[in-house]
Amino acid sequence: MSAVHPRYGTRQDGTSADWQREIRKQFPIITAHPELAYLDSAATSQKPQAVLDAVQTYLATSNANAGRGMYPWANRTTELVERTRNRVKEFLKDPDPQRSAVHFTGGTTDGLRTVARDWLIAHLTDGDEILVPFADHRANLDPWLEARQLLAARGVEVRVRELPYQTASGDYDHRALDRVVGPRTRFVAATHVHHVYGADMNVHRIRAAVGPDVPICLDAAQSVGHLPVSVADPALDVDFVVFSGHKALALPGTGAVWARNTRGPAFQPGGWQGTPNTVGIASLEAALDWLDTVGTDRVARWTGALTARLTEGLEGLAAYEVLGCQASLGVESVVPATQRRHGIVTFRHQDIPSDDLGFILFSHGFMVRADSLCQAGAGEKDGSVRVSLHVYNTVEEIDRLLSVLTELC
Repeated sequence: MSAVHPRYGTRQDGTSADWQREIRKQFPIITAHPELAYLDSAATSQKPQAVLDAVQTYLATSNANAGRGMYPWANRTTELVERTRNRVKEFLKDPDPQRSAVHFTGGTTDGLRTVARDWLIAHLTDGDEILVPFADHRANLDPWLEARQLLAARGVEVRVRELPYQTASGDYDHRALDRVVGPRTRFVAATHVHHVYGADMNVHRIRAAVGPDVPICLDAAQSVGHLPVSVADPALDVDFVVFSGHKALALPGTGAVWARNTRGPAFQPGGWQGTPNTVGIASLEAALDWLDTVGTDRVARWTGALTARLTEGLEGLAAYEVLGCQASLGVESVVPATQRRHGIVTFRHQDIPSDDLGFILFSHGFMVRADSLCQAGAGEKDGSVRVSLHVYNTVEEIDRLLSVLTELC
């Protein structure tokens, strides 16, 4: 059995499945529990043995503080931090690494707040406007509202405008952008892949609407480590890419802000930075190395094929509502790249509350997310069940899940 699907360009033979079986073996927690299906990678990913080995090696050979000692362990740790900064740039296909900057954070939420507090506030003046998402993850809304409050305390009034949505598709409404973009628009916060709908949010349309001079900050928590992300691509002409290591196969408490530094003042985190999460940084370097070796393009093709298999199976079950773009469902439909789902499928049962459905699925060995999914205020009002995939997931897991969901109809 293979996860191939013609719309994703994978071959109709067992090559991809054989490749995936070998990859799956590299995740100890997955192979140790064959009775369980981990389907919550949008919350946090599992770690390959190469990452675990890198952490163990660092702690056993070089554990020290960075930039605060002249002895070999401290020097190696300092080199690790700087090397991983460059590794992040390389991983993101940075076209101008001499100008750009990378700052390590505790994760995406911390990174977005760092951009808001240490960069955006200094960049805005009275009467400016910022455009932010009110229906994405709350981590990509709260920091910008906090920035407005901090500026108001200084007597600077900034207007926060809502990034418009197409409710039927879960995508930003590029046709309505002209109504909210104006001469005082100074900044846009957007999401690369939506954490509920799983769709690429088409940031190139935002760039086209706001013009070449407005900085865009991208929440890439659900894309980095899951699919190729290239800031050299004109379709991803953004100024900040913020992501979490723990969603990209590295340890929790690790994240990064990449700043292009071509629009507005150069990004420079404020204040005394303290001790970085050196072991987390070691895990991030190893995770990026592992992903480059495996190929994020192959990871994306595999999870995309599993996503198609699941959405097509759910489409035939009348008891379920799949959230997001309905045009991406159906065996016969051809999904445009702008609406393709990336490893996330979120749905509801017409009669079973989502929390209960989550418990039922775990009783059958499936670990899924089942609640409000950290939606910001304008997001989905009702709970839902989210299945989120990574390269360690299998066709058999999807088919077994569909079998259980069918029984619940």
